[in-house]
Amino acid sequence: MHVPLLLRFNFNIISMSKLRILYIATEILPFLQTTKVAEFLQTLPQGMQERGMEIRIFVPRFGLINERKNRLHEVVRLSGINIAVGDDEKPLVIKVASIPNAKLQVYFIDNEDYFHRKSVFVDKNNKFHQDNDERAIFFCKGVLETVKKLGWQPDIVHCNDWMTGLVPMYLKTTFKKDPIFKDAKSIFTVYNHDYQHKFGSDLLAKVKMLDIDDSMLTHLESGDIDSFIKIGMHYADSVIKTNEDFSENINALFTDFTQTNCINTISADDNLLDSYYNLYNELSR
Repeated sequence: MHVPLLLRFNFNIISMSKLRILYIATEILPFLQTTKVAEFLQTLPQGMQERGMEIRIFVPRFGLINERKNRLHEVVRLSGINIAVGDDEKPLVIKVASIPNAKLQVYFIDNEDYFHRKSVFVDKNNKFHQDNDERAIFFCKGVLETVKKLGWQPDIVHCNDWMTGLVPMYLKTTFKKDPIFKDAKSIFTVYNHDYQHKFGSDLLAKVKMLDIDDSMLTHLESGDIDSFIKIGMHYADSVIKTNEDFSENINALFTDFTQTNCINTISADDNLLDSYYNLYNELSR
């Protein structure tokens, strides 16, 4: 039977790469969509799986996600860890559900105090949740601790949006000697936002873990959402700039960052899946 050239090319791709890709993001279709992140996370992991890569996906279990409709269920063997956020410890609950027709599972980071409210980052009056910093810290730590418990060693950790910005730093500090993460490379994709909130002066103290001192947290000193983006950009092995219309302050972050580092720009005009496939393979060498 004649096989079209495109299909032959795809078969070659599948045989070439067996990378393990960990996706960490704020949301994913069909479970929740408030921004472009959700659509991106629906498309990219499936495309990489079809190219032979092994995939794990982690998102927060925000209260807007209907557990019954989406058939979420708790993974008892992964739940029960306590995650430190500053001086407090919060119990971690892990839930899982499958993406219909994709043969992909999504792991949900859950905690009653942080994720059961029926909103994402702002309340019904459009007021920013005061504990969004703690929710981000809990989420980032919870993902990494759960991956350790899974015993699954990622080659690439692809972080998406501000809430995941601490992961690249944790990989370069607290988790760098762990066998699960010792060879992992991180990617941080920046998305636009319009949040103006300032977190409390105890932000740095809450973020700290082993092997992290104040000098490593200077990018968080502004105490706003952009500080999470800055620290993600600083510690990631690769930073992705999409073709969104970014605000002036985020464009300024890119300008400052490019003076000392390299940013990969992936446009909607590019072949998205091929561009990321090539980036993952290049970064993992």
